[in-house]
Amino acid sequence: MRNPIRPKNLSRRFAPWYAAGLLLVWISHPSVASVSAGLLPVVLGLSIRTWGAGHLVKNERFTVTGPYAYLRHPLYLGTILIAVGFGSMLGGWPALAALSVALAWFFLDYFPRKEKVEGERLQSRYGDVYARYRGAVPALWPRLRRWRPAPADAEKLDIRHHWSVACYDRNNELGTLLAVTLAGLGLVLWAVFQ
Repeated sequence: MRNPIRPKNLSRRFAPWYAAGLLLVWISHPSVASVSAGLLPVVLGLSIRTWGAGHLVKNERFTVTGPYAYLRHPLYLGTILIAVGFGSMLGGWPALAALSVALAWFFLDYFPRKEKVEGERLQSRYGDVYARYRGAVPALWPRLRRWRPAPADAEKLDIRHHWSVACYDRNNELGTLLAVTLAGLGLVLWAVFQ
């Protein structure tokens, strides 16, 4: 396994974000109850990200197995759930304000831009197969039933791909797990000892 701490995540350009996060924690007053309430969405978000990262083979294959058979962007959904969980853990108006800003930025700027770029790349590479997938599989809200490609499309896709530690590692999800775990433990300690 590779080092879960990516040097790019420790660069100076992220320093203001880390400082804002620490300030938010400092002015918030998490309680054992608020931390407990936020635990479920955090664990659910991590689970969805883990499931998705173990299937995703970026730039090599059009992934339609695992959670990708139910929604197009499981890693984004997992991240949203984690953010909502941490917002719940912090509690109070500072967390609500920060979460409102973060979600507005995500849904009004980041996600539409990424959806456009990723969609165009997949459309140009996989053509009609991607168009049919995109038309049938929602972006962030899961379908109830697994999407299955038409037999002619199945020949162009690797639909037998299973979750693997190699994919999970290649997508650096261990770093996400480590960061979320440390932040969660920090909030637990802050709630208990403040």
